[in-house]
Parts: sequence; C-alpha cells; structure tokens
Amino acid sequence: MRVILLLVIATLVIGVALVVSRSRPVPAEPPAAAIESGLSPPARATSQPQLTPDEPRPIMQAQVVLERIGFSSGVIDGKEGKSFAAALQGFQQSRDLEPSGKLDAATKAALSPWNNIAPTRMVTIPAAFAQGPFTPSIPAKLEEQSKLPALGYRTVMEKLGERFHTNAATLIELNSPETLVGAGRTIRVPNIGNDAVDPAKVSDVAWRTTLANLGVGATQPKAERLEVDKSEGVLKVFDEDDRLIAQFPATMGSKHDPLPIGEWTIKGTSFNPPFHYDPELFWDASASDDRAVLPPGPNGPVGVVWIDLSKKHYGIHGTPEPEKIGRSESHGCIRLTNWDAARLALMIRPGATAHLVE
Repeated sequence: MRVILLLVIATLVIGVALVVSRSRPVPAEPPAAAIESGLSPPARATSQPQLTPDEPRPIMQAQVVLERIGFSSGVIDGKEGKSFAAALQGFQQSRDLEPSGKLDAATKAALSPWNNIAPTRMVTIPAAFAQGPFTPSIPAKLEEQSKLPALGYRTVMEKLGERFHTNAATLIELNSPETLVGAGRTIRVPNIGNDAVDPAKVSDVAWRTTLANLGVGATQPKAERLEVDKSEGVLKVFDEDDRLIAQFPATMGSKHDPLPIGEWTIKGTSFNPPFHYDPELFWDASASDDRAVLPPGPNGPVGVVWIDLSKKHYGIHGTPEPEKIGRSESHGCIRLTNWDAARLALMIRPGATAHLVE
C-alpha cells in the first residue's frame, strides 16, 4: 500500500507516530467484541493527544454497514469510488433495488435499520497485539523470502490496517499525525463488526489467531455457489436459495494470464498456506529463478488463504496489498483482500460451483 510520507517507527513497546506510510495499512475494536478479538475498549486517558468526538461520516458509515451485512468495499476509507459503488450495486441487487451504484434515497431507506451503527469507534491496543511477532524487512526476491520463518506484518500499523479493514492514511485522518500506535494506546478506527471468533467453532489455533487478527468472525452464512464477474470486478456469493448474500471486490487475471472463463468446482481450502513458487508457471519469471517454498503469512503472495479451483493451478486467495484489489492485474487467479478471502473461506464448501464470467 502506497501512501504519502514516511512511517516513523519507534519501538513496538513505546509506540509509533501515525504519520502516513510508504508501505501499508492500519486500524482497531468495541466492548463485547473486544473481549473475543483481543482488543480492549478505551481505558483511562494517556499522555497522547486527546481525540475529539467523531464527526458525521456518511460514506464510511455506509461502507461499515455494507461490509457488516456482506457487501465489502475492500479498504474502508470513507471515500466514494469504484469499490464503494460496486458494494452499493451488490446490496441493491440483493434487495431488488435499481442498481445505481449510488447512495440514493431508496438505498438509504433500505440501509436505515442500521442507522444506529456509528462509522467509527475507539479502541485500546493490547500488548499482545502490539508485540508481534513482526517481519520488519521483506526482501523483494522470492528466493530470499523463502529463507524467512514467516511473511508476517511489517509493523503494528500494518497489522492494525488489516484488523480494521482500512489503511494508514485513513487512520491518520481519523486520529492525527501525532497520535501514537502501540501497546496501551487508544485510537479511533472504522467500526467493523461480525468479528467474534468462537474457539469452539475454530479448532485450528493458528487459523483462529488469523481470523482474530483480521477481524473476521467465525460465524458466516453458507454459500452454495460463487460467481466471479470480470466486467463488474467482483466475486458474488449465493446461498442454497440462490439469493445474493455477499459480494467482494476482486482482482482477476491479465492479458498474459486471463481469467479462466467457465464453470469450475471448489476442491478445498488451505488456511495460512505456504506458497509454492514454480517459475515455469509465471510468464514474467526471471530465467535465473529457481523453485521455492515461501512460508505462510499475510504478506505472502497468496495471503492468508487459498481456495482451490478444479482448474489446475488456479484459485481464490488473499493478498499482501489490499489497496490494489480491483486496480491491478493477477496471474489468472482471483485475488481478494485478506479479510474478504478469510470470510469467503468460512462460507464456501468443497463441491460448490464457481462460475467465472466475462
């Protein structure tokens, strides 16, 4: 994620100034959900600058509500744009409204049951969340990445961004450049929801931790089929009654590796997968590249999850660069933000169909 100024990094224990970063995202969570997510509601005031009561943020409030009910804008930034318009269209389609892609009167009326949900909330960052482990330096060469123990978050800021489905620039706007992020610090973040992780529903401890770090709840509706729409740039999720229940912005294919149009089947899902790099499968690979196995982690090439398709070498997966979703190209696969990919992984089952259309 490219943003404008240089991120000033202090130690993880002391905190980090919220200055805009050249590398990646940042955000946090409320009372009841805070207990399960590992993030706490604000404690008593600290020495950091006082945060004023929040202002009305109609676009962010709509993004937050839409994501809570299944229609993701990708990165929540409080701005109108392609991904927000697509999320509105998905919601409108699910409610039999005119798919204008605008926050029009009919759409506002349909969203009115959630008017009580604030666009942001205050959270306090716990020590366990702030202490990592982190991967501060990730080399560009895949061969060098394969030597790392994990491809984790680079900073607290980046981890917060994924946790609250936003980016560094938005966190700075919600707080101030002087606000510190680190253990015990209180900040304002997008008010995402549906993020409770019930240990009884997730036996894999590592995957449970990943879900908590991404703010993705363990309870999700069940999908019967998927539709990946190249023209709209989205992945749509339908239930057994063929109702549209969720939609995610996606990056899909390129002129070198086009999206494999047709009907495929979901073969299975891998949580926190390693990445098996085979240069023979990549048109842009260097002639000097060797095969390599990269360790798991949110900053790996496929992010935190791989949903395998019956089309060999193709799948649906996460990304280390959420801000590029829908704005870049892929090697033919379907790429989602890590939090959307994790959510989809909890919805889908082996044997479900995936229809990829132009």
